[in-house]
Amino acid sequence: MSVIVNAVFPLFALILLGYISARRRLLGPGAVDSLNKFVVWLALPALLFQAMAKITWEQVNQPGFVAASSLAIAAVFLVSYMMDRQRRGRLADASIEGLAASYSNAGFMGIPLCLMLFGEASLPPVIITTLLTACVLFAFSIVLIEIDLLGSPNVLRTVGKVAVSLARNPLVAAPLLGTLVAILEWPLPYAVEQFTTLLGAAASPCALITIGLFLAQGQPTEHHGAVWRIVALKLLLHPIIAFALVYWVFDMPPLWAATAVLLAALPVGTGPFMLAKLYEREPAITSRAILLSTILSLATVSVLVAWLPGGAG
Repeated sequence: MSVIVNAVFPLFALILLGYISARRRLLGPGAVDSLNKFVVWLALPALLFQAMAKITWEQVNQPGFVAASSLAIAAVFLVSYMMDRQRRGRLADASIEGLAASYSNAGFMGIPLCLMLFGEASLPPVIITTLLTACVLFAFSIVLIEIDLLGSPNVLRTVGKVAVSLARNPLVAAPLLGTLVAILEWPLPYAVEQFTTLLGAAASPCALITIGLFLAQGQPTEHHGAVWRIVALKLLLHPIIAFALVYWVFDMPPLWAATAVLLAALPVGTGPFMLAKLYEREPAITSRAILLSTILSLATVSVLVAWLPGGAG
């Protein structure tokens, strides 16, 4: 339990710091938009670029793990997407909620937690999961949102608008540029690596503080059912599907299997909130889902760690 608390405490502390800063008016109402733009346009693109530019074939050469993790993410996204489309019908909203339900906090919470439980041998699967969520899943959700918001009766015009918008979106362009660097096997210059490291390190802390600032504004949401649905899908359905895939369908080393299930059980990451703010799609839903899933993960992840085959012991 102490291991879980140590991994979760920084999340709560940063959200609380943002909340207190807003309540004491250290940061004004405009800080929410300013910090979110900083994360979306500067810090997170730097993080995604470096992650993709430094990836190697050896790190991702685990087809069973990649397939199981990808299918688990896709299944949860699809379930959430279909449930929301039946209720509200808007593609952009359903995409953001599907993203939240399948977006694990692998980078900020998963890395320290896996290091404490499994050691450095767990870093490659954590890196792969982070790339799948922060790059592939994130980019896919942005595509769906752009199609909805820029759509028109003319299919070709819609495709053109979406393509231009995606090319200008740093959350899509940065990892694609990093992928190109990796494919060409260009080593990052020391200065560039240090620059992206410093800038990228600010992404998660600023995003969590932004959530605290937003929660302090007390903006209500009428969709409480959506919040609890996201939390249930993330903390229960996601790890169940991952468990079935890694232990019953695909073949992989025991450590990789245990890490896959643990990462699937993590609470909602900050990415969905940033997209909701960026596209003005009711961020109260994702901010509350992040907070509730993080609180409840103290219990759910603790139970999972104690029971998981091939765990820390």
